[in-house]
Order: sequence, then C-alpha cells, then structure tokens
Amino acid sequence: MPDRLNIISEDAAKETLRIAAIPLDIRYADVRGNLEFAARAVGNLSSDTDIAVFPELFTTSFVADPDTLRDVAEAPEGETLAAIRALAADSGIAIAGSYLCAEDGDYINRGFFVTPDGDAVFYDKRHLFCLSPEARLFRGGRGEMPVAHYKGWNIALAICYDLRFPAWCRNRGQRYDVLLIPANWPQARRYAWSHLLIARAIENQAIVVGANRSGTDAYGTYDGMTEIYDAMGQPVGVFDPARDAGTDCGIVSADLSLSRLRKIRSSLPFGNDADDFAITL
Repeated sequence: MPDRLNIISEDAAKETLRIAAIPLDIRYADVRGNLEFAARAVGNLSSDTDIAVFPELFTTSFVADPDTLRDVAEAPEGETLAAIRALAADSGIAIAGSYLCAEDGDYINRGFFVTPDGDAVFYDKRHLFCLSPEARLFRGGRGEMPVAHYKGWNIALAICYDLRFPAWCRNRGQRYDVLLIPANWPQARRYAWSHLLIARAIENQAIVVGANRSGTDAYGTYDGMTEIYDAMGQPVGVFDPARDAGTDCGIVSADLSLSRLRKIRSSLPFGNDADDFAITL
C-alpha cells in the first residue's frame, strides 16, 4: 500500500464536532447503486455536520464468491474513492467508511477518511473475521491504526472485528479523541457489539462511533445497531427520522464537545497510568 500520511489540519480546534453515522442497507455487489444511496443520505444531513461515517464495505457488502469479487473489487483510486472525494468536496463534510479494494493481486477491506479538501488517510483492516471466508480471501493490514487530525480533533479508524482487540485499539498517549468503527456486525452478537463499544470508550477515554449497516444479508440482520458513546461510555447518539426522507436508513448523529472530553481526561487522568507496550507487526 502506498504511504498514507496523517492529515494535518491548520485550523483552530472546533469546540463542537458533529458526527453522523449512516447505517446504509447495503445492496449486494451493487457499487453504483450504493454510491447513489450514500450520496442521497449525505444530502439529508444538516449543514453543520462535520463527519459522516458509512458502514464497512458500504458499496458491496461482504462478497465471498470469487467471480463476484473479481467483478466488484476496485483499484485503490477507483470509482468509490472518486465518488467519495467528490461527495466530500460538494457537501463540505469529511467522509469515512470502508470498501473492497484490489491491490497487488490481493483483496483488501480498506478503510478511508477523506476531507472536503481531498486529503485522505487509509487503513487496511488488520483483523480478518475468523468465522467467515474473509480470513481466507482477504489480505490483512499492517502498521498502526492511522490518526487523522481534522478541525483540531484526532480521529482514529478501525473496522468491525478490530473492535474485539483492546491492545490494537489502545489509545496510547491519548493520541486519538474519536474512534470510528465502520462495521457489518449482526444482531446475533449485539450484546457483545454494544459492550465492546462501551469498553473501548471507557478504557481509552475517547468517543467511539459504531457505524453499523442496516438490513439483512446471508450473514444476519443488522437493524438498529448504530451507536455512539462518549468517553465515559454513555450513549450520545441521537436518531432523527426527519432526516431520513428518501433514505430510510436510520441516521444517528452526535454533537461532541472537545472541552468536555478534555475535562474528563484531566479530572480522571487514568491514561497516565496505562502500561507502555509495542505492537509487533
């Protein structure tokens, strides 16, 4: 994978950051249709939205059939990234999610964070789900989780199954303020999903955004599982059905306070006592 540099924003820190998680009902292997659906959803967001987060593999859903994989996997700067760059520029909203990438003969679940200016950070999913063909068909990522510096906030990116691994998500030195988790996490494991999101928020003193898909596929049902938690593990995501006209996907948003996050970390300085360690890649 080419070098992916963290985004360095020269802007002063924005006190309130509005994040919208968009749980699309992903149409299987329909890149063009899902991109159109995603654009309509972003068009329904309020003008003060700063970041929109799509689910994992939001243009294809999970694809295991080899012929279909060959048909829909994209080059690193293919149709999906071109559309996301244009959508971010047109809307003035930074956009995150993941898509099915083909690179050097391998398939990759590639996460992205793209700003309206066209800057981008990418992340290849590190942990491939052992109970599905993903671990056999895809190439896992290497290197640390990236952190994008955007509007004075530090935004980290991981994907779905990564959530189960606290060492991987560990906020060493409190290098991130918000952890984005695009996901395809079924209702059969909902209890684990919610409690892992809460645990990652509490232990890392960071806001955690679980941007799950909606609908149903061959692996389960997903509705109603997009959740946002503050640095105390309290739910802060708000569902506003009025914004879903024409999309019907249950957009969940939250207004995040930088001063409140800093107050939590200063009054409860648990990060100072965290164990130091290195991840062997």
